Amino acid sequence: MQAARLKEYKEPLEIEEIERPEPEPDGVVARVDGCGVCRSDWHAWQGDWGWFGYRPDPPHTLGHEPTGTVVKVGEEVESVREGDQIAIPFNFACGECEQCRNGHENICENHIGLGFMNEAPGAFAEEVHVPTADINAVPLPDEIDTKTAASIGCRFMTSYHGMAHQGDVGNGEDVVIHGLGGVGLSAVQIADALGANVIGVDLEDKKLDKAESLGAVETVNAREVDDPAEEVQDITNGGADVSVDALGIKETAQNAVNSLGKGGRHVQIGLTTAEEAGMIPLPTDVFVAKEIEFVGSLGLQPSRYPEMLNMMRTGKLDPTELVSETIDIHQIPDRLDAMSDFGTMGIPVVDDFTA
Repeated sequence: MQAARLKEYKEPLEIEEIERPEPEPDGVVARVDGCGVCRSDWHAWQGDWGWFGYRPDPPHTLGHEPTGTVVKVGEEVESVREGDQIAIPFNFACGECEQCRNGHENICENHIGLGFMNEAPGAFAEEVHVPTADINAVPLPDEIDTKTAASIGCRFMTSYHGMAHQGDVGNGEDVVIHGLGGVGLSAVQIADALGANVIGVDLEDKKLDKAESLGAVETVNAREVDDPAEEVQDITNGGADVSVDALGIKETAQNAVNSLGKGGRHVQIGLTTAEEAGMIPLPTDVFVAKEIEFVGSLGLQPSRYPEMLNMMRTGKLDPTELVSETIDIHQIPDRLDAMSDFGTMGIPVVDDFTA
C-alpha cells in the first residue's frame, strides 16, 4: 500500500510502497477514508517533542487524524466488526490502567500516540492499525459518514475537550482564543455552540474573518494593536472568563493569560516548538493576584466522543466548515512545508490515498 513516510527530519516526506498492517489479537485494521494534515504532523516532521516522547525514529509513517472503515478484525475484539465506520483517536488507550478505569483514557498511563511513536505507525497511508479496538475504535452514528468525520481528528476533538470539559465554557462567558489555526478555529465554533461569547486573536485577517463566520463576536488583529491582551480587556470590560492558547509560543501564551479577568481560567492546548522545548515563562504573580486557573487539554476520551458526535448529528457542530481543502497523498509534503510559514488555514484533509 502507499504511505507518506518520514525518512529524515525536515526533509520532504516520501510516498512509497509498504506492507499492509495485520491486526493484533485485540486490534483492527481500518481503511483510511480521510485524514487531516495537522500542525502536529509538522512538529513530528521537524523532530520536535522528544521531551515528552513524541519523536518517532525514521523511517516512519506520520498522520494522526484518521477516520476509516474496518477491513480486518483481531480474534479477541468483541465490539467492532468488519465494515464498521469508525473515528480513531490519536491518543490510544490501554483500557486497563487507573486513568482509563476512571474515564481519563486520553491520559492513559500506557498511552501510545498514533503517528508520533514507533509503536503506532500513522495514518498517512491506505490502511492503519488500531490497537485495543474495543476502546480506541469509536463507532460513528449512521448519520455521520467517515468523509464528514475526517475533520474531527486531533484539532477538533482536542478543542472539544478543551472547551466542553477542561474550560467548561458556556453561560454567556467571554472566551478569548489566541491563535486561529485548525485548533483555534475549531475552538471558536465549539465555544460558540456551547453558549460563549468568543473573541478571536490572530495576525492574519483571513483567519479573523473565518473566526467571525464560525461564531466569533469580536476579533483582534494582534499585528495592528499595541497590546492584544489589553485590547481584549477593553472588549470584555475587565477581562475574559476563559482564555485559550491554541498555538504554543511565548507570545500567545502570555497574551492569553493577560487577557483574563479575576477568577479566570486559562486552557493550554497549543504545544511548543523546539525553540521553547516545552518551557514558556508566564506571569506567575498574575495567577496569584487574580486567582487564575491553568489547565491543560490533551485529545478527547473515546468514552466522551458520543457527546461531540451527537452535537454534530443534530447540527450544533459542523466540523466540515473547518475543512479548507481535500487533497491526495502526494500533496501531503507540500502542505506540511506550507505550515513552516503558517501558510495553511483550517483543516486540509487527505481523502485519496491511491492516487
